[in-house]
Parts: sequence; C-alpha cells; structure tokens
Amino acid sequence: MNTDKPGERGTSTSQWDRFLSLLASHPRVKEKARPHYARWVRTWQKAGGAESPEKTRSFFEELSRDEQLENWHFRQAVSAVRLWCRRIEGPDWSDEFDWRALIDQVEVLEEDHPTRLREAIAIHDSPESAEEKKQRDRTPVEGKKEAVQELIEECRKAIRLKGHACATERTYLAWIRKFSYFRLRRLRQGIREFSTEALDAYLEFLALERNCSPSTQRQALNAIIFLARQVHGEDEIELNVPIRRGGRRRPPTVLTRSEVKAVIGWLEDPWKLMAEVAYGTGMRQIEVVRLRVKDLDFGRGIIYVHDGKGGKHRTVTLPQKLVPRLTSYLEEEKQRHERDLAIGEGEAHLPTALRRKYPRRGLEWGWQWVFPARKLCANPRSRHVARYHLHEKSLQRRFKEAVRKSETPKAASFHSLRHSFATHLLERGIDIRTVQDLLGHADVSTTMVYLHLMKTPGAGAPSPLDFDDFG
Repeated sequence: MNTDKPGERGTSTSQWDRFLSLLASHPRVKEKARPHYARWVRTWQKAGGAESPEKTRSFFEELSRDEQLENWHFRQAVSAVRLWCRRIEGPDWSDEFDWRALIDQVEVLEEDHPTRLREAIAIHDSPESAEEKKQRDRTPVEGKKEAVQELIEECRKAIRLKGHACATERTYLAWIRKFSYFRLRRLRQGIREFSTEALDAYLEFLALERNCSPSTQRQALNAIIFLARQVHGEDEIELNVPIRRGGRRRPPTVLTRSEVKAVIGWLEDPWKLMAEVAYGTGMRQIEVVRLRVKDLDFGRGIIYVHDGKGGKHRTVTLPQKLVPRLTSYLEEEKQRHERDLAIGEGEAHLPTALRRKYPRRGLEWGWQWVFPARKLCANPRSRHVARYHLHEKSLQRRFKEAVRKSETPKAASFHSLRHSFATHLLERGIDIRTVQDLLGHADVSTTMVYLHLMKTPGAGAPSPLDFDDFG
C-alpha cells in the first residue's frame, strides 16, 4: 500500500505523524506556528531540496528573493527544514550542512544600524510631518515664477561679468533657483532681500532632510553667498549653521590596461578613436569632443588643448600609435567636408565674436571639428546654421554600453580613462610633475591622489597574505 501523502513522494504517513507529534511537544514551536512548519517542509520537499545541499541552498536563495517575506518567516522556514532533517529523516549531507549560515546571510539591518540610521530616522523640528513638508515644497506659488526668473537673469549677468565657467554658471543658477523656491514655499518669504536666517534654514534642510554630503552643502553655500554679495550687495554674512569638513576625496575609478583594452575593443569609430585619444593623452571628455583639426600637430607630435578647465591652455603628447588612424580618419572627414562645401553646408560653428571678425573662417578645414556631429544646428542667439561637435552624452552612453559588454565589474565612466592615464604613467615611473602638467592640474596635490591608486601603494609594501609562511 502506498503510504505517501499527496505531493510528498517518498515521505510516509508515519513520518509525518512523527513530525507533527514532534512539533506538538517542541518547547520552542508555538501552537499557531505548527501548520507553517509543516508547510515549509512540504514546499522544500516539492522543490527537491532533500536531494542535495546545492538544491537546498538554491531553494532558500529563491525564498530570500521574495520581498514580501519577513525575516522571521525565513528563519522559521530554515528551522522547520533543519528540524525535519535532524529528527525525522535526514539526508547523508544534512549533519554537515551549515544551517546557521542560511539565517546569518539574510539578517536584516535594523533601522538604527549605522548603514541605515541617517535614512531611517529623520529629524523633526516642527509638528509638520515629513510628507506635509514635501507637499508644501511642491505647491506652486502663484505669480512668483516670473520673480524667480528675473532673479536668475540678474545672477546670470553677474556670473558672466565675473567670467566664471559655464559649469559654474549652470551649478550656481540651479542652487539659487532651489533656494528661492525654498524661501517662497517653505519659509513664506520674499526673495528680493537676502536673509541670513533663510540661509541657515536652507543649510539645515540640506543636511537634515536631504542628507546631502558636506561637499554638496558647500557648493550650495558658495552659490548663495555669490547671490548675496553680487546681486543683493551683502558683504558681511554671518553663518550660524556649521558645515563639517568632508573626509578625504573618494578614490577615482581606475581601469587596468587589460580592462581599458577590453572596453575600447567594444567601441566603434568615432567613439573608439575618441576613447583612444582620451586614454592616450589624459584629456577630459569635453576637451576631446571640442578638438578642432588645427589642434592636432602631427609634425611636432602634440595636441593643443584650448580653453580647458579654468580657461587654461596646455599641450599634451600625441600618441604615435594613433597617428596612422587619425590620419586616415581625417582624410575621410576632409572628403566629407569638401562635399559639404560643394552644397553650401561645410561650416563649423565658431565663437560669436570670432565669427563676427572672420565670417569665412568657419569654412576652413583647420577650424572643423575632429569629431563633428552629422546634423547641422542653429546658433541659439544668431540663429546661424552650421555644425557643432558630437554630444558628450552620446559618448557616455556608448562607453557605458562598452563597459557592460566587456563585463568589467567596475563603475567606470569615460572620465575613468583620464584617471587610468595618470595612474599608469606613475606606475611606469613618470615624474609626478610631468603628469601634473599633462593633466592641467593647478596644484600637484590634486595629482597626488593617483599615488594611492598605483599597484604598489605605500612605497610597494606587500600584503601579509602574500608572505610565504601563510597557508
């Protein structure tokens, strides 16, 4: 006679009777938990968990992926299967199986754990709930959009008169816009007069509610101080909310030479050539896409970098391995440029003042972009139609896709090629001052971060794991 219960092949009725009796007499199994213990064992058996330790691990690994499953439910499932194996019918491998490891690997972090504390427990300095504050921050303020835009235009004018970089303009205006709406919505204040109390409140908001890093808080502070001094005319600003100093800058991502080769191997021209130029010269992403034909000096073996970060100019070495590829690539681009000239479309955009002085210079081959966009585009101000360079976002997308295809586990971006360039030169014994000049760093302390990323940091000190007498 078949004594198997439906769904439990190989499990006799007597075994289940013994298990239910065991659950009823077990001091740590509550009465309401007994049916659940039996259910977990049946589910484990149906999944074939009793066949091998690998099947059991696979069963519990799948179980752990269930977001609705509470941590105590998982512990209960492990306890049930362990009890069955030890007291009823244990496979040969069950005595050596590490059941505790299953529980330890899914231990959930408490809300007051250091990793979760700042995210789980917020500061409430008013009777309003966090959701009520968020709702008020999103509420439109009628008639104030134009006032904020007018303030933004004043700040834009002041920034350009100071000659700040485009990135600074974009960052400052974004923070000033956020600060203005914070005053209008959260504090119910006007924005035409500077208020130290509003600045303190905004810095507290960034630190306590937004959990922004110290560097982000300082960036916001710099933007608001610029607003106060250059637009509102406030010279004396007393800050009552301290901003702690951040720790050492997070080390940048550096690829090994084999990883660089693997990632670049998944790219196609012109993206591949752009990546090779970046890794071979240490140029920034925006510097690569803004290269013009005249900047490549094949005779002297150098590349001129104009208007780099901080408006600085420098020269970098033109990799000799790239000369044949660049030459062939530029010959094709020149033929395309000549075809464009024949139909009246072979012009590259120039700075407005330069084009006003030399109207025909944008048609010259030397002023063409090395990596031009295929579509013509109108100048936002003059509406003059000509050609810009490739968009750096498209380059970022292509590079990210190549990183994924190469199965490189690092969080690498296109800028990682610049970090890799500096680190690999230092590993080959190149003087740090030379690397500083090639990168265009104003201070050698900026370049020194790469000393900590070399294969042999700490003057080549070995790891204790590599000693001969270990293991």
